[in-house]
Formats: sequence, C-alpha cells, structure tokens
Amino acid sequence: MSTYAQLVIGPPGSGKTTYCNGMKDFLSKLGRQTSIINLDPANDSLPYECAVNISELITLGDVMEKLKLGPNGGLIYCMEFLEKNLQWLCAKIESNSKPQYYLIDCPGQVELFTHNNAMRSITAQLLKKGIKLVAVHLVDSHYCSDPGKFISVLLTSLSTMLQLELPHINILSKIDLIDKYGQLPFSLDYYTEVLDLEYLLQHLSNDLFYKRYKKLNQCLIELVNDYSLVSFIPLNIQDKESVMEVVRTVDKAGGYILQAQERDTLASLMSTTYGADFEFFRHGSVREQFISTN
Repeated sequence: MSTYAQLVIGPPGSGKTTYCNGMKDFLSKLGRQTSIINLDPANDSLPYECAVNISELITLGDVMEKLKLGPNGGLIYCMEFLEKNLQWLCAKIESNSKPQYYLIDCPGQVELFTHNNAMRSITAQLLKKGIKLVAVHLVDSHYCSDPGKFISVLLTSLSTMLQLELPHINILSKIDLIDKYGQLPFSLDYYTEVLDLEYLLQHLSNDLFYKRYKKLNQCLIELVNDYSLVSFIPLNIQDKESVMEVVRTVDKAGGYILQAQERDTLASLMSTTYGADFEFFRHGSVREQFISTN
C-alpha cells in the first residue's frame, strides 16, 4: 500500500501546528490511519502526539548554544543536518508499520522553502522512497487586508511552488478571524482565485507609501500573472466542511483515493450537519459563514 504525506509549510504564526492537530483529528474520524512527523527543531511544545520528532536527532536550542548561531542560522543548520542524516528519518518512518498517511509539521523559516536547497533535497529523497508528497502552504488570511502584504504573500507562495517542485496547495488559514482586521478591499473570491491584479495595483496607488513603488509593484504583479500558478483555499480548521474541501483538494493533488470505510464515515459525518442530501465534494460555504458583506 502506498504511503502519502502532506508537507505542511508556511511562515511563523500561520497555524501549521494547529492545522496538523486538527487535520489528524478529522482524518482519524474518517478512518484514515494518520500520524504526525514533527520536523521543526524549535517546536518544543507540541499539542499532539507525533510518530517522529526531530528533537530526538537535533534541537535548535542545542545548535544555538554550541555553535553560537542565531535562530535563523540555527534552523538552516538543523535542516542541513537532517538532510545529511536522512536515513534516520527514513528508518523511523519504515519502523512505523501502521500509518500510511503522514502530516509533516515543518519549520516556519521562509528561506528554507524559497531558496535554501536542504528541504528540496529532503523531499526529493522521500519521493524516491515512494512517499507521495503534497505541499500544503498555509498563509494567515489577515494578509488579505493589506494589498502590499498580499503581494508579498503571492511572491512567497510562487517562489515556494517553484523551489519545491511538488504538487502544491495554498491555503488562507484562520479565515474565521478575517473580519477582525476590517472589511476587505475586494471580495474573498478575488484573493482565493487571484483575479486581475491590476485592480490591486490601483488600490495601492491610493496609498502614499506604496505610490512611490508603483513601477516595482507593477513588475511584481506581472511576474505573478505570467506564471498564473497561485490560488488559495480558505480554511477554518474548526469547520467540517472547510476542512473537507482541503482534504478533497489535497487528495486529488496527491492521487489519494478514499477507502470504502472513509467514504461511509464521511457520509455519516457530514450528513449530521447538512442532511441526507449532502454531496460529498461540493464547494464549501466558507464565504457566507465567515465573511461580512456589510
């Protein structure tokens, strides 16, 4: 039986650990044998039980103390150390005979996924071992409230997609909290589908600070448009339908097919919320639930 895994990545504070914890709970209820692998050497307070923990191999605290490195340099060292000792991780996975599905909780340092080659090498070697990976890139949805920050999110997402060269899903996390940052300049569909970014540029032109960098922003927007790769799925990890939409998309990207038990459990689980007419994979109502139209 094939082994599947989600490589859960994203900047600090995007909700990676919460995602892994909530996703494991959801998948376990479906009947999917799921385990979590913690590859964040700085994460010493885990809310979940993990099958593999990088702290058994190396910790950020030890690296910073012994090598006199800062947190950023220390994290890069830890990932390069893991790259050179990947047989340790592979042996841990092979010894875990039950689960066939993993959630890999990764560090939040953006450089590891945009231009440092350690994670790219690690994922390439895992693929050779027969593990079917899908990159799940989480971004805090509050960045949608600031057009300038949203452009940076688009660039980070695009750069990560090109660097890792994996099936890739971008997620706007904490979508249930987005109203706390004020009304969005555009509808949520504009951000999830990354529609005509020229409108975003016009909005930036009204800001005195961003107006100085109009030509730069124009070039960045054209770059994102030329690749036409980036889109997002909104997620509230506490909402069943929202989580199921992510599961459906990730499974499709990774080639995972629901087992009979999972299909039956899903039907029972979702019908309690939406009734007998629930369609397994219809798009969620996240926009109606969490986005104010006022």
